[in-house]
Amino acid sequence: MNNSNQHTNFHKSRFFLLVSVLVVFGFILIGKLIHLQFYSNTEGLGMAPDALVKNVVLEPSRGDIYAADGNILATSVARYSLHWDAVTPSAKLFDKYKKILADSIAAVSSVDALVVLKQLENARKKKNRYWLVANDMSYSTYMRYKSFPIFNKSAYKGGLIAEQEIKREHPLGKIAERTIGYEKLDKDGTYFRVGLEGAFSQYLRGDSGLRLKQKIANGQWKPISDSNEKEPTQGYDLRTTLDVNIQDIAHNALLGQLEAFEADHGTVVVMEVATGAVKAIVNLGRTEKGKYFEKLNYAVGEAHEPGSTFKLMGMIAALEDKVIDENSLIETGNGELTFYGKYKVKDSKKGGYGTLTAAKAFEVSSNVGLVKIVYDNYNENPKQFIDRLYNMGLNKTLGLPIRGEGVPKIPYPTDTDWDGLDLPWMAYGYGVSLTPLQTLTFYNAIANQGEMVQPQFLTEIGNLGDAPHKVFTKQVLNPSICSEETLAKVQKMMFNVVDKKWGTGHRIKDSLLTMAGKTGTCQVDYTTDNVQYISSFVGYFPADQPKYSCIVVVHRPDKTKGYYGATVAAPVFKTIAKKIFNDIPRQLPLNVSRLNGLVEEVRLNEELQVPNLAGLSEQEAIKTLEALGLEVELKGQGNVKGQSPQPGTKVKYQQKVILELS
Repeated sequence: MNNSNQHTNFHKSRFFLLVSVLVVFGFILIGKLIHLQFYSNTEGLGMAPDALVKNVVLEPSRGDIYAADGNILATSVARYSLHWDAVTPSAKLFDKYKKILADSIAAVSSVDALVVLKQLENARKKKNRYWLVANDMSYSTYMRYKSFPIFNKSAYKGGLIAEQEIKREHPLGKIAERTIGYEKLDKDGTYFRVGLEGAFSQYLRGDSGLRLKQKIANGQWKPISDSNEKEPTQGYDLRTTLDVNIQDIAHNALLGQLEAFEADHGTVVVMEVATGAVKAIVNLGRTEKGKYFEKLNYAVGEAHEPGSTFKLMGMIAALEDKVIDENSLIETGNGELTFYGKYKVKDSKKGGYGTLTAAKAFEVSSNVGLVKIVYDNYNENPKQFIDRLYNMGLNKTLGLPIRGEGVPKIPYPTDTDWDGLDLPWMAYGYGVSLTPLQTLTFYNAIANQGEMVQPQFLTEIGNLGDAPHKVFTKQVLNPSICSEETLAKVQKMMFNVVDKKWGTGHRIKDSLLTMAGKTGTCQVDYTTDNVQYISSFVGYFPADQPKYSCIVVVHRPDKTKGYYGATVAAPVFKTIAKKIFNDIPRQLPLNVSRLNGLVEEVRLNEELQVPNLAGLSEQEAIKTLEALGLEVELKGQGNVKGQSPQPGTKVKYQQKVILELS
């Protein structure tokens, strides 16, 4: 009995142990199922955790930036990276088409077909779910890959993974690069904005999209589906006032002079007189290797002492206050004045100019003459002179949309650092500061019958084919900087600067094109033993019916080669004016002989002109351009609705043409 009970108890113990093990195993199994259901990255078993699935932000395509004639200055181009999930295709599909797929890839990539086939088989064997097919390709190349066997199936059958990246490109190269600008995202999440790209980023940027991606081996992520969770929305386009032809003329004219005089940097701005539309803006700085590129926007941001170009402001003030008239006699003596026993003002002409009229003192750019006009008449009440300058708006910024505009400096008698030299020194452009664009805006007002208008960089914001989102019109900063009487007098003086043999700008006089302006030669580093110079010329053309105003500023030319504004800057002004006058018939008259020459030039280079592709299909357009030896970049799908460069534009062999399709 005893043995029987012991035997029974033994079996009961084993039974309870077995049941306990089964219960524990059951709980483990249930726990595992729950883990798989809610936490594991297994298809069909529920949502994966955030660590394995995430929404990736898709940057939208930024709006394009256009020149006034429709040429694209900046555009967002889609570039594609292709990967392949080698596990996805069925064995039957892979075995049937792998050879054809390898041949197709080889034809595009120039890699041997047998090498490609081996790579495909290895990826399949190793169950590589993210094998790199091709990187950084255009839309047309991407579509070609997508037509290959296996790849032409859906992502769930063929395994092709396409990822898009939007890149900013400049089809016309570095034209006005600093003014076009950029927007960059810093590591700390803040944006660094430059030029028009930065100033109008809220319009250009568009709205971001979202795409769901799944984490796979080796820390890589692949899209879960072909469609996005949220599609990105393209930003608005900007249409600028810049004229590609004038920009090219200004760029080459300045570059040639900077190289000739080995200058540190320089800037040119060409403005439409009536509207303030900036037709060209060039900013070139010298590298250590002696080359020049768009380093900084000197025209907008660099405020400096203008030198003799500021004499116009002093002359207007004196004429408006009627302390002189244009025929008032000014005694300049031997061309030297001394203040406080040691501070000297000198004329560039050795021995001075003697007695001059006020007008001629301006035309020959006599420092002594202008200082005597201002100092003799305002020394007892300098506030009167400065108030006149302030009333003309010279102490105010232009309110430009581009960030970084330099702040004007016009000393005021109540300033704590005002001293007795401020008044005579500013009479010939020292102790004051203006940016080139601020100086040009004032001179443009002289050409515009006294009306000072804000420089304009844009005409409208909006998308091609749609009503403009925002339109920019002329903005008047000062309806009249001076009286009509004074205006007529200074206009004549500026004309004489170029026209009369004694004028400092006489060397650029032209028999076919009248010009008016003022030279400037300003010393810098004048408190050291190594004095340098800023050479400038600012004015407008044609002088009788002004169409354009222009400023040229060249910093630190090689003194051994020349440094006067008449020598360094004025020739650039003339080159720009003459080329605009001669080479752009739609804006100014063109002489017949020059027109015949242009026609012959076009005929000789006919094979290098961009054809009109409007309405052609994608394939027709590609075939046409490739036959000419031009590269193609596509935006969108369908037929051609727009192109850059524009039809008829002269291009070089293998230059890129961007086509907008719809």
